Formats: sequence, C-alpha cells, structure tokens
Amino acid sequence: MSDTQSGRRAMFTADDLIQRCLAVKTFKLFLYAGAALVPAAPAFAQTEIPDDEQIVVVASGVPQNADVTGRAVTVLDRETIERRQTISLSDLLLTTPGVSATRNGGPGGLAAVRIRGADDAQTLVLIDGVRVNDPSAPAGAFDFGSLLTSSIERVEVLRGANSVVWGSQAIGGVVNVVTESPIGGIKARANAEYGYADQVSANAAIAGGTHSVQGGFTAGYFRTDGISQAASGTENDGFRQYNASGRLRVEFAPGVGMDLRGYYADSRVELDGYPAPAYSFADTDEFSTSQELYGYAGLFADIGPVSNRLAFSIADINRDNFDPQNGFADTPVYLYRGRSERYEYRGDAALSDQVRLTFGAEQENLRFYDGADTFRANITSVFGQAIVTPIEQVTITGGVRNDNHNRFGDFTSWGASTAIRPFGGTLLRASYSEGFKAPTLYQLFAPSYGNEGLAPETAKSWDVGIEQSALDGAAKLGVTWFNRNTRNQIDFISCRAADVATPASACYQRPFGTYDNIARAHAEGLEVELALKPVDALTFTANYTYTDTENRSAGLVGNDLARRPRDTASVSADYRFPFGLSLGGTVTMIGDSFNDAANRTRLDGFALGSIRAEMPISPLLSVYGRVENITDEQYQVVSGYGTYGRSAFGGIRLRY
Repeated sequence: MSDTQSGRRAMFTADDLIQRCLAVKTFKLFLYAGAALVPAAPAFAQTEIPDDEQIVVVASGVPQNADVTGRAVTVLDRETIERRQTISLSDLLLTTPGVSATRNGGPGGLAAVRIRGADDAQTLVLIDGVRVNDPSAPAGAFDFGSLLTSSIERVEVLRGANSVVWGSQAIGGVVNVVTESPIGGIKARANAEYGYADQVSANAAIAGGTHSVQGGFTAGYFRTDGISQAASGTENDGFRQYNASGRLRVEFAPGVGMDLRGYYADSRVELDGYPAPAYSFADTDEFSTSQELYGYAGLFADIGPVSNRLAFSIADINRDNFDPQNGFADTPVYLYRGRSERYEYRGDAALSDQVRLTFGAEQENLRFYDGADTFRANITSVFGQAIVTPIEQVTITGGVRNDNHNRFGDFTSWGASTAIRPFGGTLLRASYSEGFKAPTLYQLFAPSYGNEGLAPETAKSWDVGIEQSALDGAAKLGVTWFNRNTRNQIDFISCRAADVATPASACYQRPFGTYDNIARAHAEGLEVELALKPVDALTFTANYTYTDTENRSAGLVGNDLARRPRDTASVSADYRFPFGLSLGGTVTMIGDSFNDAANRTRLDGFALGSIRAEMPISPLLSVYGRVENITDEQYQVVSGYGTYGRSAFGGIRLRY
C-alpha cells in the first residue's frame, strides 16, 4: 500500500471494491439490473468485449482482429444504436467502460467526454478519418453536444494514450466514428419518432453500389423544446439540427481507387446566461448557432505487399453567439471560426505472416479567426510502427512518432503493446504509450490571454488486462488496470501586477491573465466488463469502472479532478421473443464527484434506469418506444445546469 502526496491511498483492496459495490446507489443499480432481465423491462446491450473476429482500426491505424491489438477497445455498432434508441452519442458512450460524460443542460448543450479521467480536450475524435476537435475552442475539445447518432454506423473507443498513430490530443483516448459505409448491393433504413418536450427526430440512410462503385448517404432532422439550461430557470431552451453525411468509393482497377467522405451539421441551441442585476445563472434569450463541415478525399493503391493511401481532409467549424436582450439578435456577440487542413500519406506493408509495417507522414495546417484577427500554426509529423507475430499466440506492436510544431519545435513519442493468447479463450493484454497535446491556437494567440511560449502537454500511460471467454463464447469477462501521469497541462492563471511588469514572466503584459504550463495530474483505476449470452434470445452486459484521479498542481495537490466520478457502472439486458417483440432495460450508475478543481462543490451520485421495446409489424416495418429516467431521479452532472426527468418517446422504423 502506497500513499500519494496528499495522504490518500493510491491503491485499493478487494475489500474496498466490495464496499463500493454495496453502496446505496449501487444497490439501486443492481435492483434495476435484476428487473431488466424480466420481459417487462426492455433493453439492448452492446457487445463491449470484442468477438475474436471483430475488426478494429483505432488501435493501430490499420484493420486488425481485436484480439491481436494489445489495447483496450470498445466497439458500438448500428444494431446497438438502434436497439438502445439513443439519440446523442455522448449518452451512449456514458454506458461504456472507462468513459464519463457531462452535458450542460438538455440536448444540444455543451457535452464533454472524458476517458480514464483525462480532460475532455485530451480525447481525440475522428469522423470518417477526419480529426474534428475544434481548433477555435480554448482547449481544443470536441463538443459532443451536436453529434447525434442518426448517421453513425460504427464507433470504436480506444481507452488510453496513442499518439504514435494519432498524434496530438490522443492522451485519454480516441473516439473513431464511422458513418454509413458504402456497400455492394443495396440497403436502406429510416425512422421517425416523437416524444417528451415536443421532440421530433427523423432520419434516413441508404447505401449500395456495384463491384467498382459504392456509396452511402444519410440525412437527419432533430428538434426539441428541451428544458431550461439553468436548473433554477423556468423557460425551456430548445435545440434544432439538420445533418447529412455521404461516402463514395470508386475502384478504377483492382486495388486502385478513390474515397470521398463528407459530414455536415447545422445546429441552433438556446442558452441561459448571467443577466443583470443579479448576474447569476438564470433564464436569458441567448442562443448559439454552429455549422460543421468535415471532408475527406483520398487515393489508394496496392503496390505489391504495400497498401498506400494519399489523402486530404478538412474540418471547418463556425460558431456564433447571439444575445437579443442586449441588442445582438442579428449580429453575434462573438464568433469563432476554426479550420484544420490535413495532408497525409500512410503505408501498410505486409512483409510476411510474421511482420507488418505501417508508416506515414502528415502535414496539418490550423487556423483560428476570432472576428478580428487570424492565427495559424502548422504541425509536420512522421511515424513508423511494426506489428510482429513471432509465434501464432503472440503479437507485439511498437512504434515511434515525431511531431514538429512551428511554434514549440519537435516532440517525439513512442508506444508498445502486446497481446498473448496462451490457450483457448484467454487473452492477455499490456500496453505502454506516450501521449502529447499541442497548445491550441487560442492558448497561443488569443488577444490579451495568449502565451506563445507554451510547451505541449505530455502523458505516460500503461495498462494491463485479461479477457477470458467460456462456454463457446457465451460468457466473457475482461479486467483491465490502467495508470497515467500527465505533465505540463495548460491552464489559465491570474496575473499579479508585479508579474505583468516582469519581462521574464508568462504574465508579462497580460493584466487579465494568461495560459501557462502549470498543471499535473494522475489517474489510475480498474475496468471490469462482463458479457453473457446463455441463449440466442437473451443478452446481458455489465461494466464497472473505478477511476482514482489526483490533481498534482500547485495549490490543488491531492484534490480530485473536476467532474470525474470515482465509480461508474452500467448494466443492460435484452430479450427477443420468438414472435419478434424485443424488450430490455439499461441502468447506469454515476458516483459522487466534484464540480470544481478546488473540490468545494460536490455533485451527488445517481442511478438512471431506462426501459424500451420494439415490435415488428412486417419484415420491413417496426414500432418502438422507450421511457428514460423511469424513477424521475433528480440529479446534476454540472452544477447549476438542469437535467431531464422522466420522459417517454415512441417511433416507427423501416429497414430494407
């Protein structure tokens, strides 16, 4: 047993774990879980422990069987999304191991996803291969509030750092989103639903093609009156979005072709603010609009044993905030324009059954416009990775990457992992990774606040795990221990008058404060996953995560990191009757946490239960419905912001 600087225990025993699982909130969780197993409690569960033949890309940047990656990956497919009937991706991610999520108010509110206790800005997000973290956001985080599931076919969640493959921001993990994929033949789906708060959702997707030309396209519409963002407010704050995605693949000759991908979302969300004379968080008429455009154009060619890809991608994000009460109904109070352009080459060489090499070079150009000035930065990167299988039961992966930022210079990171399959049904995993996050354009150049002398945030992390399957795959159990130390985290600091006048200080000529590399953090914990499928009609999944975070920054040493609950768990079950009716339920438990770095405001833990059902009317048509927060739990995930009570929704679905 070792102690941290604050005197807190850094490790915990099996007795501690048992005591946590017997806490009153967890009792409610397992009470709901038991109810989910009976036909009256509908639920559909994702397969969170990958099948042996499941293919993942996020672990190494190339397609691999999940059991040879050596890294912890959760996969969510379209079937899971539809069975869960989940609208917002952040809500679905909250039910996966190692992930916590918060949202400021109802749908459309700012949503943050944190993996293994890292900051939300340290979660890298990809949509169809495009990095979509916002270059104009102060810390560069992606806002999950506007990412709905309507266009998504598949999501891969990598837990842990992996900057060798993905570069900057891959410290906590990577969320890889894939929209409707091109296929041969034809398939189509559509759904429409209505429910609480006058919520309307309508979506359609079609994919098809021939041997040489295939495409996939989606379109969606969502609106809701929502709830008041301010928990004390009485005026609802609504959200509206149009979205569309498209993918086209053309093969000119065997192994030679072109990929085109695009995603667009136009959103409007109503906000609350701090009106006079009290200047406390309350109802206002403020609102925000955003337009997100992500695009990818690539050429691919297989030349001998080497698969080559040359691509250009773009992420363009426009955000505007309006305040009609103060004369800014048509002109934004402030605006942000973030843009990143990326040129990349990637190679994948299968030299033999035992040796596979991946390598590449990238150039990323970042741009941020604040309505008055434009700021730029460039990152040039090269990387190489070897995937070696010395014997059939062992796969070893190792790589190194160098990133050259035109402002702070070179940074080199490396990582390694291994997967060992000693005998049938057993998988041993271990990985070590270094991660880094380049300073954002806002942190470097923001008028009155920027600091061009910032260094990148860095992290070193490792994990070890075991997965065991039994009963011919009908039962699977996975356990992973993880550990991460982060240094040079960038935070905003206040500036004393003496420092403002000192040329050697980061506060020089910054009377209103600035950004500096002052923060350090530590996180470690345990992830447990269970999947049972005793018969084809019944599926049960459960996961539990213990995350012990510590702020090691000056003045905050020993505090928990803000909005990182130590205990999270989720249990789901679903059952499909012989005549087609599907019933199921999900319960998610979130433990206590603190809203602020100073640990002065506590957020009480809670348990949320949902039930749902779907009934086929014909081979193509079905009706479905769900009730969320069935106990009408009163809770907050961000202090002062409202959350939904009990709410019900119903709809129809078409599959072809």
